[in-house]
Amino acid sequence: MTDLRVGVVGHGFMGRAHAHAWRSVGHFFDLPLSPRLSVLCGRSPAVGAAAVRLGFPAWETDWRRLVERDDVDLVDICTPGDTHAPIAIVALRAGKHVLCEKPLANSVAEAEAMVRAARDAPGLAMAGFNFRRLPSVEFARELVAKRAGEIRHVRAAYLNGSLVDPEAPMAWRLRVEEAGSGALGDLGAHAIDLAQHLAGDLIAGVSGITRTFVPERPLADGGGRGSVTVDDAAAFVARFSRGALGVFEATRYADGRAEGLRVELDGSLGSVIFDLGSPNEVSFLDATDPPAERGFRRIRVAHPAWWYSHAIGYEHTFTHQARDLVEAIGSGVRPTPSFEDGLRVQRVLDAVATSSGDWRDVLTSGVDGC
Repeated sequence: MTDLRVGVVGHGFMGRAHAHAWRSVGHFFDLPLSPRLSVLCGRSPAVGAAAVRLGFPAWETDWRRLVERDDVDLVDICTPGDTHAPIAIVALRAGKHVLCEKPLANSVAEAEAMVRAARDAPGLAMAGFNFRRLPSVEFARELVAKRAGEIRHVRAAYLNGSLVDPEAPMAWRLRVEEAGSGALGDLGAHAIDLAQHLAGDLIAGVSGITRTFVPERPLADGGGRGSVTVDDAAAFVARFSRGALGVFEATRYADGRAEGLRVELDGSLGSVIFDLGSPNEVSFLDATDPPAERGFRRIRVAHPAWWYSHAIGYEHTFTHQARDLVEAIGSGVRPTPSFEDGLRVQRVLDAVATSSGDWRDVLTSGVDGC
């Protein structure tokens, strides 16, 4: 079997999650190609130790050298957003396949350039919206398409409590020049992609607001404080192209929540709920049931590859993502989510940010304070 030699750029949490998926996917699934960890790249001096720990036989400290190597067929980008576009474009022009973490880029212009590069390249490109790989998400999409009728409401939220401590140190995710945006892009991108994917419809317009609650945080090296230049939370209403009303929220200040991603869709014939807290279940209400019997029921969903309907978890979304990309490469079929899907999300992120900058309050108090 032909090897698919993988180079991963970035060895933080996401790089480790992707490396684990590439290392294990071929041991479980029957694939047309044999994925093999080839090269790890990182700017930190610790990249060599990380390569050994994660199972890479070689490493680089410059992504350009990784892309130039003959022993890399696929470049997996797990870096801050400001590097996504340059790495992906150069890799695609070099004939490599590319998997890029979400959000696709830091701006619409960058995402558009990535889409053009992908369309012109011999290699294939996939955007890393890993939650699409949950069997429950695909089942929810089928229920929406077949059983929900005309979609009227879409509610999506990604609630996270990772920054409730005001003394949590600065990180790249809190700098606009590296991350592009804060909770809006980091968490909201998942909510937007899943909402559009499940609804089978695209957001056509938004009105949003963002807030930064803690404007300064201690530097990680203890050398003073740094400015937080991204949003801590974002909320917006959305108009879908076929008329559905959407309500979205993304925050890192929802204490007690870990990864609170939830999407609800209400249609003329039924309602569907996906909740990441129960990743192997979907809730469904059939509006055609008699009123006395009408209510949500939980449906357990499993992937047929996992014997006897065993449950799967977060790490398996990356394994399934790797499997789907390898199968697409083996068959020559463009994978999904595509870079076009990433661009569609990027346009929504940009529109929300623009709307927030133009925010206008309509006052609710009268002259007497009532």
